[in-house]
Amino acid sequence: MRIVVLTGAGISAESGVPTFRDDGGLWEGHRVEDVATPEAFARDPLTVQRFYDARRRAAASARPNPAHLALARLERRLGDDLLVVTQNIDDLHEQAGSTRVVHMHGRLDTALCEACGARMPVPGDLADDATCPVCGARALRPDVVWFGERPYELDRIDLALAACDRFVAIGTSGAVYPAAGFVLTAAGFGAATLELNLVESEVSLLFDEVRHGLAGMLVPAWVDEVLQAIGPGTP
Repeated sequence: MRIVVLTGAGISAESGVPTFRDDGGLWEGHRVEDVATPEAFARDPLTVQRFYDARRRAAASARPNPAHLALARLERRLGDDLLVVTQNIDDLHEQAGSTRVVHMHGRLDTALCEACGARMPVPGDLADDATCPVCGARALRPDVVWFGERPYELDRIDLALAACDRFVAIGTSGAVYPAAGFVLTAAGFGAATLELNLVESEVSLLFDEVRHGLAGMLVPAWVDEVLQAIGPGTP
């Protein structure tokens, strides 16, 4: 059984990580246009760096919840037959023990040099020192995918969607593409589709099955169902 799981802000919210945008269309008090576009970084890099420095410090105190832990448990059983694709830029899946994770929108804990293209662990607050240790240019930026930029590893994701038997979306709004269209890709290749979400998403009607509730309750229950269906020693 090959499974692709897509996770969004809803799974991390239960670990205390704020969701993407509030009802006013703001991202933690900032307009998206001011902190999450290449144009914003070119216009006011210091504000953008400070914003992500603050998010990085806040995320450092977050810990995996039962949903993250359940997916790590599923990976231990399925191995390469499970791929977790996350829209989140925190490392909660890795903290929980997952190793087969695609961060399609990048990661808070790495920096990208715009001058030489090198990626590296964030050395500290980028607003204080954004100097690249590889080429020496003061050109480090958060290694996150901003609006207008291409998400990471789309080719790998597309191959996994085409080959999977099940596609499960957890805690996603269904408002951000291309991730919102993954359900159609997977279904088009014959996969069964399931959405686990606190409330209805913008693409709930596209799924074969939808379950509403907290990720920390829904995901462990679903993982138990999968493991029971697989049975011992027959991945």
